[in-house]
Amino acid sequence: MNEVVERTLYLAPVGENTPSTQSNDRDGRLRRLKEQLSKPMPSDGVWGWLGPLLVTAIAAGLRFYQLGRPKRITLDETYYVKGGLSLWEFGFERDGVANADKLLALGKTGIFETTADYVVHPMFGKWVIGAGIQIFGPNAFGWRFMVALLGTLAVFVIARIGRRMFRSTLIGCMAGLLLAVDGTAIVMSRIGMLDGVLAALLVFAFGCLLVDRDKSRELLAHRMKFIEMGENGLWQGAGPHLGVRPWRLASGVFLGLALGTKWSALYFIAFFIILSVLWDAGARRRAGISSPLLSAIKRDFIPAALSFGALAVVVYVMTWGGWILTDGGWDRQWAADRTTSYPFIPDVIRSLWHYHVEMLKFHSTLTTSHPYESNAWGWLIQARPTAIYYSSNVSCGAAKCTSAITSIGNPMLWWAGVLAMGYLAIEWLGRRDWRAGAILGCIAAGWLPWVVFYNERTVFGFYTVVLSAFMALAVAYCLGRILGSSDASTRRRTIGAGVVGAYLAIAVVAAAFFLPIWIADPISYAQWGQRMWFKSWI
Repeated sequence: MNEVVERTLYLAPVGENTPSTQSNDRDGRLRRLKEQLSKPMPSDGVWGWLGPLLVTAIAAGLRFYQLGRPKRITLDETYYVKGGLSLWEFGFERDGVANADKLLALGKTGIFETTADYVVHPMFGKWVIGAGIQIFGPNAFGWRFMVALLGTLAVFVIARIGRRMFRSTLIGCMAGLLLAVDGTAIVMSRIGMLDGVLAALLVFAFGCLLVDRDKSRELLAHRMKFIEMGENGLWQGAGPHLGVRPWRLASGVFLGLALGTKWSALYFIAFFIILSVLWDAGARRRAGISSPLLSAIKRDFIPAALSFGALAVVVYVMTWGGWILTDGGWDRQWAADRTTSYPFIPDVIRSLWHYHVEMLKFHSTLTTSHPYESNAWGWLIQARPTAIYYSSNVSCGAAKCTSAITSIGNPMLWWAGVLAMGYLAIEWLGRRDWRAGAILGCIAAGWLPWVVFYNERTVFGFYTVVLSAFMALAVAYCLGRILGSSDASTRRRTIGAGVVGAYLAIAVVAAAFFLPIWIADPISYAQWGQRMWFKSWI
């Protein structure tokens, strides 16, 4: 084997050309291949679960404390809470009566007209919000419960993702802690809106894809023994098929549910297809398969497209089940009296298509000015957060008091995250670190489309909640490098631990400082002003 191939595969050269030597060499290569493709997880036993659970407990406290405050509808809760309640009652969304928001605040449920409501977002997220109302009743705690639960679970999952991605429970828990104390994640987990649901589902989908990466590599190493080796020391052909991959299918289901919450999940679906194929190509290259990218496209592209694309679409359509199976939804009967050149297409599918065309028109033409709209260019530095709720009709012991919910992300996460993105770009381009590329790709999927395609559209800073978990991973990646490897000198590790510990402590202190304006805690107007660091935050 030539030196380049040998260096690429991290395998020893082929020995004497005898059957026994070839057999022994083949067995040795397969053993080394398994070691290369399947790096062991940390052997820290119970701490692999206990550590993530501890940071999840912190997240739960921040997300569930006084969750029912304020007791009234805030911002866009007016759409999604009524939508969720209507879906559970009728299977589709009805218009609310004129004073529906006030009636909900009083715990009333008879709040709907007989007419169907025209909605511009899919239904799954509203089904989720409505589930909380079914459990706890039509009150603020009920319509926020499921979003808070998903936001809390996302912290646990991101800690486990970090553990698997970095092969370190400590770094995984750092990522979980940063997400637990992020203001954007906290605020959007405590409000009955779609974005918190979307963010959690995308984290779950990414976690499943990451597990699939490890499982598929183990399977590839196992199935390589059935592939013949050529005289050049490379395995012949495109390599083995890997068959049905359950974790990738699970990722596709979560992506379908995310798409059924907000259409912006579509960009993650496209990215996950690309990412999965690239990861498979990397595995095949490490295995010594010639033309690994072409081999991955041949063997893995169609299964990936089916798992993430086709399956996600099927799941998405299923989330419209209430509208499909009932007759009263908005324009449900649109196709009934209209002729078509495609009579074989059922009326319900034509009506559903028409509905989606109308939704697309709305989203592509929404330019109405709003006092808290925020250009996507400023999202990553928290240039213009959203005032979710504000009231001066509260008591706090001062002459003038206020209670507010503002989606300001923890500056220690977001500002450090922007710097971390630069470092990750260097690691990805320079060292081809797949972890850096995956994190940056997820951030790009959740941010760049708004910059490129919707720069003139009315958008809001709280959309960045889908980026919070990946920003936490980006910063945790850098903290791991600052901490140093396990074989570094004691002095190096001590300095690294000091820097990392100081940063995390400041992040926690910053969270404590901003917490009152994340959870509507009554404070004096002067204290509120102290937290408005920039004019654009007001």
